[in-house]
Amino acid sequence: MMNIGKMMKKAQEMQANMKDLQEELAKIEVSGESGGGMVKVVMSGDRQVKSIVIEDELWEEKDKSLIEDLVAAAVNAASQLAEEKSKEEQQKLMAGLPLPPGFSL
Repeated sequence: MMNIGKMMKKAQEMQANMKDLQEELAKIEVSGESGGGMVKVVMSGDRQVKSIVIEDELWEEKDKSLIEDLVAAAVNAASQLAEEKSKEEQQKLMAGLPLPPGFSL
């Protein structure tokens, strides 16, 4: 059984680690694409879109709804990768901490 002092110290350490995690996630970049690479989105691990690249030939199609769908799909793909990276980083951070099963931040 932990005493209250140790618990408070662990909580403070976890807060500091979460701040570090957020800073690390902001540095990580993932990319998602759609349309066979016609649309590419680069996003940080904290889900900030850094860039969107749309190949010229897609513009030539002049199909607004297709472009919108492909951009949405590429953003979703990048977001999913960012989520996976975030979970990986959280697991590294949480390793060794006595938390209840299934606990997530």
